[in-house]
Amino acid sequence: MRGVIPNYHHSYTLFFFVILVLFPHVFSTNTLSPNEALTISSNKTLVSPGDVFELGFFKTTTRNSPDGTDRWYLGIWYKTTSGHRTYVWVANRDNALHNSMGTLKISHASLVLLDHSNTPVWSTNFTGVAHLPVTAELLANGNFVLRDSKTKDLNRFMWQSFDFPVDTLLPEMKLGRNLIGSENEKILTSWKSPTDPSSGDYSFILETEGFLHEFYLLKNEFKVYRTGPWNGVRFNGIPKMQNWSYIDNSFIDNNEEVAYSFRLYNNHNIHSRFRMSSTGYLQVITWTKTVPQRNMFWSFPEDTCDLYKVCGPYAYCDMHTSPTCNCIKGFVPKNAGRWDLRDMSGGCVRSSKLSCGEGDGFLRMSQMKLPETSEAVVDKRIGLKECREKCVRDCNCTGYANMDIMNGGSGCVMWTGELDDMRKYDAGGQDLYVKVAAASLVPS
Repeated sequence: MRGVIPNYHHSYTLFFFVILVLFPHVFSTNTLSPNEALTISSNKTLVSPGDVFELGFFKTTTRNSPDGTDRWYLGIWYKTTSGHRTYVWVANRDNALHNSMGTLKISHASLVLLDHSNTPVWSTNFTGVAHLPVTAELLANGNFVLRDSKTKDLNRFMWQSFDFPVDTLLPEMKLGRNLIGSENEKILTSWKSPTDPSSGDYSFILETEGFLHEFYLLKNEFKVYRTGPWNGVRFNGIPKMQNWSYIDNSFIDNNEEVAYSFRLYNNHNIHSRFRMSSTGYLQVITWTKTVPQRNMFWSFPEDTCDLYKVCGPYAYCDMHTSPTCNCIKGFVPKNAGRWDLRDMSGGCVRSSKLSCGEGDGFLRMSQMKLPETSEAVVDKRIGLKECREKCVRDCNCTGYANMDIMNGGSGCVMWTGELDDMRKYDAGGQDLYVKVAAASLVPS
């Protein structure tokens, strides 16, 4: 008797139909097309290739809000961490949805987040020329991007979340400023509280004016901490960066942009991120796929010597001395009475005036955090010897140092104002040459 050939086509069709009906969220995708939408009620998310990041809606309850109700946000979080969910980006951080009715969709050439009355609460506001249709995609590195249909360059986006950081810097993201166009500068701004993603009091911002560039940690408009300038290897005021063996630090400074970014040497096993906490610390947090518990690898400010201008002009901080503030040799406290009372914010003044010429000398201070660079000038073409000669000839020069410490040092940084916000390290700082009167160099 002839056997009956099973109808595998209908069997497989029925199987997948049952799976989709009973388990609608089994199949995940990292793209959103123009005819699709993400809604709070559907509980659907986008998952990046590699299953590291997930994009969707989440809610928080703001205790300090007048009504104490839930707030809904569109965000990205780590899919791989266990326990408490770790968010790395929030679209509508300062314009929350007030109920569980929200929709993310593509409208023309932009992403739009709509509330219960179809009113936009957030949009990418793309104003350029695009070839429709466009698609949104969550990339493996956590970047949420918008592409047009004609692009062949996989690194060319109409819009990307990496251009709009919240409180987190991921590998391949940049902090800084584009020098071409009107794009906003990329900074980190803390959450208002651990449960409130709206903009908080603390921010981490790159100073792009002047000849050198350094990051500042701000509380509102007040400076709390300064990283020191980039010296070719690391930020001068973060000597521990040289011990970050798995992180490849990069600083871009050209005609198009000034920015910092980092990559991971072993990105298959280690996750790492920078986070501006709601309590005012910039944290470097790492973990591995095999051990998902988060590890606070590093955090600053680390100690009182990290606080901005804690010792005042011409003084440096040293955690191994008591008091921690010390006048540079050749300088004395500006207000001795306050200094004795441990109020050292006034700093120090010269004990002997400069002669403005060859009669002056230079005091070498090793392992130093370089002074604030707002009053510094740079000459990349000369070394330390020529830098010294230039400082001698300039009556306004107060000190000098190498700009770049790689390969024995190169470039000249010359300060023409007060030397401020300095500290001495056990290791990892730089040599700073301070101009002092010749009398101050005579051994006491």
